[in-house]
Amino acid sequence: MEQTKSFVITISRQLGSGGAYIGQQVAKSLNIFFADREIISKAAKELSTLEENLESRDERKLSFWKSFINAAPQPRGVYMAPVSPILEFTDSELFAVESDIIKRIASEGPAVIIGRCGFDVLRKQPNHLSIFMYADNDFRNIRIQELYNVTYEKAEEMIEKSDKERAAYCKTFTGKDWSNARNYNLSIDTGKLGIDETAELILNYVKLAPALDNK
Repeated sequence: MEQTKSFVITISRQLGSGGAYIGQQVAKSLNIFFADREIISKAAKELSTLEENLESRDERKLSFWKSFINAAPQPRGVYMAPVSPILEFTDSELFAVESDIIKRIASEGPAVIIGRCGFDVLRKQPNHLSIFMYADNDFRNIRIQELYNVTYEKAEEMIEKSDKERAAYCKTFTGKDWSNARNYNLSIDTGKLGIDETAELILNYVKLAPALDNK
């Protein structure tokens, strides 16, 4: 493949595996754009809503009943309380907006993009490195306790909930298994390798892959 300065790294990650932190370190080392909160901010503007209204729906689906209420037509002549701003748009609309933002970011120059099925959204993007980061529950639990100041039990609950939500979100919008290694160029056990070592591994991969070399 021809060498180019335009490349993108997408990172899919389990909660507590260190994916976002590692992505930041990689972007900093390569001096390229890091996109995580930026996607929420841009999506909120395009959907004319507040960022906090997107945070609770980021990489997760609405419950069945919320989706049903959001989609159901209001009967004429019957008063219904105003719908919460969170329900002003569907999951599909939110996914479409975030996907367009991810594609724009990728087209504008080198970047590290976190989550939101970026691995599939940019599957046809030239010079795209897709990465999945995972770790065992003990490693993730310890990190979550430290990051969010929660108990062991709460951390376990967060792990289970996040894994189910991200898997369902991915399956719904891509038809793919979120944790299947075959969907990615690299799948890394950050618990075994270490956080800083994982960042170094990615940087070395970029150097070794001619199409991704940013020099």
